[in-house]
Amino acid sequence: MTATVRTRVAIIGAGPAGLLLSHLLASSGIESVIVDRRTREEIESTIRAGILEQGTVELLDTLGEFSRARTVGHRHDGIELRFAGEGHRIDFPALVGRSVWLYPQHEVLKDLLAARIDAGQDIRFGVTADRVDDPTSDRPLVHATDAGGQPLVVEADFVVGADGSRGVAREAVSGSRSSGYFREYPFAWFGILCEAPPSAPELIYSNSPDGFALISQRSATVQRMYFQCDPGEDPDRFSEAELWDALQKRVPGTTLTEGPIFQRDILRFRSFVAGSILNGRVALVGDAAHTVPPTGAKGMNLAIADVVVLARALEALLVDGDERLLEAFPETALGRIWKAQHFSWWMTSMLHVAPDASDFDRMRQLGELRSVVESEAGSTYLAEAYTGWPLV
Repeated sequence: MTATVRTRVAIIGAGPAGLLLSHLLASSGIESVIVDRRTREEIESTIRAGILEQGTVELLDTLGEFSRARTVGHRHDGIELRFAGEGHRIDFPALVGRSVWLYPQHEVLKDLLAARIDAGQDIRFGVTADRVDDPTSDRPLVHATDAGGQPLVVEADFVVGADGSRGVAREAVSGSRSSGYFREYPFAWFGILCEAPPSAPELIYSNSPDGFALISQRSATVQRMYFQCDPGEDPDRFSEAELWDALQKRVPGTTLTEGPIFQRDILRFRSFVAGSILNGRVALVGDAAHTVPPTGAKGMNLAIADVVVLARALEALLVDGDERLLEAFPETALGRIWKAQHFSWWMTSMLHVAPDASDFDRMRQLGELRSVVESEAGSTYLAEAYTGWPLV
């Protein structure tokens, strides 16, 4: 027997985008059903770093008692660009009057899940979406399978794919899971977590002849660090001493606080934008629509921005019967998406050393970095993009 559920909006994916969308829709009186193949515990334990733009934090404030971004997260008023053995601080409040918050994505998920479950949100954990049918009709369908192997159909007025880069919604919108715009990068990040207090009060983005490094933090006692590596690198090949040597070489002029390394991994990345993000009554948001390199800290923030635009369009459509904002959704969302793609590409290319870089490339790169830190206009652009453009 196939069970059928009827709702106004079917959301595939209980990540930050899907959960926040259900919150915004509920505030407009629009019911939704969320399906996700993972359990709640698996979602909350998906460990990812998180730099939240100020607009994202202000939106999470609407969760009320469930929002911990300001109380548990750490406000950062700048970053340090380090190159040629010198550090240069980019002062966000002085340049653009905004800041960012260091708050890991899994903590954001805990807040959103707690808020939505408390509000009575229908979240179907352990339910795998198999396909989306009839996207151009006024009753698109999500065909799924529950944890017990039983078929489930969610019938909705609208379907939102917030199911990531490997989800099924992208095919219903773009015709393929892979069609779109790509850029591959010839390097990856070697990441570590270590037991040690922060090496610096704010994040350090370091360009060195040996490659890029990012010195970050997870808490008062745990540091998160990355250094540029080959995408095919074996994370178990290095001793702890070799890892600390690799990191220290990439931040000349700064002495890192060392401690026991308890996690290591390779983070591969690319730039991608789906060929289409709307087809009839099915839309894509977040990683289903785009991915960016982590250098610009845009990933989760860009997903949140998608959701803000789509939530307003769905309110106009489902409450007022006005399709104009939905028709404008691709153009509106893609305007910000491509700005974020450019910023992420720019930060990545400015700070990493390409495997085939010539002496000219290296000297030009240093000239670019100096153009940023020695110019108020250059520093302001970086601060404006890093802290986030205003949400539409």
